[in-house]
Amino acid sequence: MMTIRIIVLSLYALMIVWIGIRGFRGTKTFNDFYLGGGNVGSWMTAFSYGTAYFSAVLFIGFAGNIGWNFGYSGLWIALMNALIGVLLVWRLVGMRLKETATKMNVHTIPEFLNKRYGSPELKLVASLVIFVFMIPYTAAVFMGLSYLFTSNFNLEYWHALAFMGFFTALYMVLGGYKSMARIDMIFGIIMAVSVIILFFSTVHQGGGLTQITLALRDIDAGLTEAVGPPGWWPLLSLVLLTSMAPFAMPQLAQKFFAIRDKATVKRGMIASTIFAILIGGVAYFIGATSRVFLGPEKTPAAFDASGAPIYDILMPELLTNVVPVSLSVIILLLILSASMSTLAALVLVSGSTFVKDFYHGFIHKQMKDSTLTLMMRIMSAVFILLSVVLAYLNIDSIVMILGISWGALGSFFLGPFVWGLYSKRVNRSGAIASGTGGLFICLVLYAGGVPSPQAGTIGMISSLALNPLVSLFTGNGKEKQTK
Repeated sequence: MMTIRIIVLSLYALMIVWIGIRGFRGTKTFNDFYLGGGNVGSWMTAFSYGTAYFSAVLFIGFAGNIGWNFGYSGLWIALMNALIGVLLVWRLVGMRLKETATKMNVHTIPEFLNKRYGSPELKLVASLVIFVFMIPYTAAVFMGLSYLFTSNFNLEYWHALAFMGFFTALYMVLGGYKSMARIDMIFGIIMAVSVIILFFSTVHQGGGLTQITLALRDIDAGLTEAVGPPGWWPLLSLVLLTSMAPFAMPQLAQKFFAIRDKATVKRGMIASTIFAILIGGVAYFIGATSRVFLGPEKTPAAFDASGAPIYDILMPELLTNVVPVSLSVIILLLILSASMSTLAALVLVSGSTFVKDFYHGFIHKQMKDSTLTLMMRIMSAVFILLSVVLAYLNIDSIVMILGISWGALGSFFLGPFVWGLYSKRVNRSGAIASGTGGLFICLVLYAGGVPSPQAGTIGMISSLALNPLVSLFTGNGKEKQTK
């Protein structure tokens, strides 16, 4: 079986490199590299959005941690992610951002904030926030992938980490957004087929859905109730964090800068929502079953000396024990596909914000387009290196790392971006106050011991409230926009 895994993984890698080489040949400008020429179709965008949203962070970190603690109530997160984080985001942000970006001639969220509010300072801070807080997010994805490879190939953690870092760098330096979108379609199909197989395999191994539910109820009745044992506030904060943040997450908004037209948005919205329900629903359901299949005696590798679960190890162990050996390659491709697409989106946005928004925007404004594209490739590799180093330090659980990354990014961008897109009455003072204020509240709460999902949720709500409130007392929002 190990030989088959290696062969399949090698073919998978060759496919990605081949598509990357094709993309390299067709990528001549920065717009080609970052936005695929701004002409990406509905299916490519739908899969690219969905696969960027869901990664190893979901399957390895969130599904294990939340499934173990919340049981079936974690399915609320999957449902709200699909309805709010996908359907509503596409409906409210998709075409409006594309039209606004075309009118303003902007390619990134920091550029949009600068043009909308006439504030180079806001653009600078936005660039730094993206670069700083995308690194731990990317590190969390690398951690999830490395745990999976450790379980499947008996590799040491740092060996798996180094391999994935090198391969991701090669893939990103070669490709660009159009290549990434093509690969994401393949990734998305693999993910959809894999989760269906995973769902039926798990139900079969557990003796049927009814038997699994009864087993969970015997362990803790709260695991089968509408709100799991941790309570409504921890659950609500996770729902809001993972569903509200996508309204202003740079790596997701980037998909709308690149989309073709209004008809593309309508088709992509439906496809992305169905994809999200399928992927998120299965992931959180499988995570909830972990209590049935795992335990200190059955799977000691997933528990510490005291018998407490090691959350980031739960799902790799569950997949190893529940999925038949004959199907293990499919599950490996599921996690790998989900993670590679997310990594590509994060690296692309982080590289662009440093090169386009910061370096080109403030230091070297007369840079040639070819030089800009070359720097994008170089900074993509640098960003991956920093993320791999942070992942190697393994400083916290995946859920905590992702929570602070999404919380910080959402807390900074949600107020300035959403209000700036929809309201003419908010101004520069309100935008700066909501961005910096939301981020400050999020980080202070987290530093004070508040769990990252709750800290991020409060920070995002504060960001949304501060922009119109401060704007009301400081002007009418009609300050001159930059040309």
